[in-house]
Parts: sequence; C-alpha cells; structure tokens
Amino acid sequence: MRIRFTASTAPAAIAAYDQLTAAYGQATGTEAEVMVALGGDGFMLQTLHEHHGLGLPIYGMNCGTIGFLMNSFAAEGLPERLAAAVEEVINPLAMTAETPSGQTHQALAINEVSLLRAGPQAAKLRVSVDGRERMAELICDGAMVSTPAGSTAYNYSAHGPILPIGSDVLALTAVAAFRPRRWRGALLPKTAVVRFDVLDAVKRPVMADADGRSVRHVVAVEIRSEPKVRHRLLFDPGHGLDERLIGEQFV
Repeated sequence: MRIRFTASTAPAAIAAYDQLTAAYGQATGTEAEVMVALGGDGFMLQTLHEHHGLGLPIYGMNCGTIGFLMNSFAAEGLPERLAAAVEEVINPLAMTAETPSGQTHQALAINEVSLLRAGPQAAKLRVSVDGRERMAELICDGAMVSTPAGSTAYNYSAHGPILPIGSDVLALTAVAAFRPRRWRGALLPKTAVVRFDVLDAVKRPVMADADGRSVRHVVAVEIRSEPKVRHRLLFDPGHGLDERLIGEQFV
C-alpha cells in the first residue's frame, strides 16, 4: 500500500512523521493510495480542505489533544490497519458571504458555518430557509449551521443537538439567543438552503466563519450542503463516526 504522510507542526506529530516515513516510505501525491494525517482534529480539517482534490481516503492518527476525527496512534501494523479500516463519506457546507460593497466570499466548512457578533452589541439576524422567511428577527451572540460530523464541536457547546452521520439533517443553532428567549434552534433537511440577513449591520457588525475561514462585516450569508464534494475518512472498525457520535451522548 502506497501511503502519503502529512503532519502538523506539533512536536509529537513531527516525531511520528519521522518514525512512520522511515518505516513505510513516503508516496507522492500522484502515486499514493491513501493519506495518513498526523495531528489533532484541527489538522485533520486542514488536511481535508487542502487535499480533497486528490480524492484520497484519509486516515487520521491522533498526535494532538481531542482527536474526535482521528484514530489512536501506533507505528506497528499500519498497513493492516489501513486495509481493515471502514470508510465514512461526508459532504461539507458551502458558504457564500456578502459584504456591504456587494462582494461575495465563498468557502467550504466540514464542521459548521457560524455567524458571530463582531462588536459589543448582540447581532440581529433574519433567518430564511429555502427562500421563505422563518424568523423575522433573531437577537443573539451568533448562529450556526452544522453538519452531522461537526455537531459535537461548536454546535454541541452551544447546546445544539448531536446528529447521526447518516441522518441527512443539518442543525441550525443559536449562540446565546436573547430574543426569542431560549430559542432551541431547528433541525433541517440536508437539502435546505439557509440564509441569514444581518439587520442593522453598521451598528451591530457580524462576521462569518467557515472552519476558520473568516469574513468580517457581512450583510448576508447563504449556507447549503455541497454534495459534489466528498471527503473520505477512514476509521478503525468499531470506532467510526457513528459510534463516536452515539458515545458522546452517554459521556
């Protein structure tokens, strides 16, 4: 099996990279059959974004802290683990953010697209789904649309639901909702197109973020699932995303 290794800048990841490339070699991007990412969840997201054009399955090995998207690290028996690994395919969200000048910025997000207040006052947002206004005014610190893969990340911290990988559902979750008071968000079909319009954008500035790719001073943000982009993740048997998402709910 021809393996291409990539690693974060963390000392543990660099040491693992040196150990594994010495043991198994380093394939080029054109000849590789699989990619092994060494680091934490943040590095896995970075790797998925940077290398999705190659179409390679990616097997993460945890050299960071949380490692929700990663497998445990072990240098021995890697080819056998890769041969037995189970593949999960996830689709990212596509964000189109508009600024006051009319300029648009596009980005993909594997976990979530979030809108966050960028000043001292709460944001005021109008929420539409599939072209129909669903909430004339949401006053909050922010709001996000999350994929099932990202539902245990920022979405869960904001008291959003954990979504099973195969559910074909997106989570729309508010961050510190003030009006409507304690609004609990919504579950939407994966095909839904969500639009946030920023009300009073000058007085209450808002920024948009897609997996760390930020756009400041947005006036409108549209979010939809992008089925044309398929991220292929590999997990050890019995430790796939479905099992991890269920397990998170019983911690």
